[in-house]
Amino acid sequence: MAQAPDRKLFLGPRLRRLRRDLGLTQTRMAEDLGVSPSYLNHLERNQRPVTAQVLLRLAEVYDVDIRSLSADHDAAGVQDLAEVFADPIFRDLSVGRHEVAEVAENAPAVADAILRLYRAYADRRRLLELGAAPAGGVADVPTALTPTDWVRDFIQAQRNYFSDLDETGEALAAELRPEPNGFFAAARQRLADRHGVQVRIVPVDVLPDSARRYDHHRRRLMLSERLAETGRAFGVAYQLALAEQEAMLSSLVERAAPPDVATRRLLKVSLANYLAGAMLMPYEAFREACETSGYDIDLIGARFGASFEQVCHRLTTLSRPSARGVPFFMLRMDPAGNISKRFAGGAFPFSRFGGSCPRWRIHDAFRAPGKVTTQIVETPDGARYFTLAGTVRRLAQSRAAAEVELAIGLGCELKYAPRLIYSRGLDLADPVVTEIGPACRVCERPACPQRAAEPLGRTLLIDDFTKSISPYPFAAT
Repeated sequence: MAQAPDRKLFLGPRLRRLRRDLGLTQTRMAEDLGVSPSYLNHLERNQRPVTAQVLLRLAEVYDVDIRSLSADHDAAGVQDLAEVFADPIFRDLSVGRHEVAEVAENAPAVADAILRLYRAYADRRRLLELGAAPAGGVADVPTALTPTDWVRDFIQAQRNYFSDLDETGEALAAELRPEPNGFFAAARQRLADRHGVQVRIVPVDVLPDSARRYDHHRRRLMLSERLAETGRAFGVAYQLALAEQEAMLSSLVERAAPPDVATRRLLKVSLANYLAGAMLMPYEAFREACETSGYDIDLIGARFGASFEQVCHRLTTLSRPSARGVPFFMLRMDPAGNISKRFAGGAFPFSRFGGSCPRWRIHDAFRAPGKVTTQIVETPDGARYFTLAGTVRRLAQSRAAAEVELAIGLGCELKYAPRLIYSRGLDLADPVVTEIGPACRVCERPACPQRAAEPLGRTLLIDDFTKSISPYPFAAT
């Protein structure tokens, strides 16, 4: 977080929000930081600048990444609000971006309330367009965050990085010693020896509409024969994560304080999936493989026995303070533009209420299945990103269709592109750039010839989310 030497650092709203997220009173936080409650009150009101000593104490006591307190950390909130106020219903208000940024920074709870209300409005408008609106009025549309929204926001607030899970995953992987038989065999044996859980590969007739099922009474994990080797490995890793780290996963969920039972279950699923990925692809070994290979996704996948999508997902988690990788963002969508996965270890202005810009070549990936396409894009704020896109095939959730094709979009800020094998041969100093917007409805480029071609595009809701938060569609057990 570079600051000019003569610039004072005022972080009042962020400091106040951190304290509230931790569930602390001003008195308790003041004691932890070694300052008086009145001084902390001045800091939270921006009446005093934050000193280097206070920043260091925050990092030490609460294990806070100091960079998370920077203005850049509010970029996602600013983008979300900007998308809301770009709606035509607010056009006559001419809300400037500086006003949006001021609200996001100084009144984050107000910003969250605006987003929540707009989400309810957008959901009702979508139902009206589909002819399926509730019979009653607006009050019949739930205004609280859905479990999907809450969990997605929580994960993004952590920049999709959980140090406890990564460290535990590395330790478990070291104990497994999967060579020479591979991770699946080693994890399968550990489940049997330590937990009495038998793993069975079963015919499709036994699991016609799912990839896996865990039988609690018989202590048997059943995996569909349709699963590829990478899916089977992830299946046993997920079950092992639950078997060995139930207490830690539950503790992390309770610490996050989800608002209801459904959200707690969904968060536990996502954390267990994160731990499974950390076992399959241990942090430091994975990061080293990324750096030495130029982030060659196919090569990394072959080395760790992981799929293209699993590797892409793991790439968004490389935020260990002492050993960072390239901060990637990732998007997954179907041919209609429906977004079913969205993670970011780095900054990118995702559209919260619509699909992605049709000028981004993630849409073109469906025309060249199996190939990776690259593109340098520029967003309306002038930021440039190096992106790549490819397709994956996933098991359908019913026997009506054996597989579904999905597109994976991956990218990072352009300054990181020289570290990627995919950028070789490209002129990064004077690149060919495609201007894109967050979504056609809010795009600031009215001359775009593809506006009419925008896919329907929506962010999938709770019934889709257990299939989207992880590299494999595992439900809570």
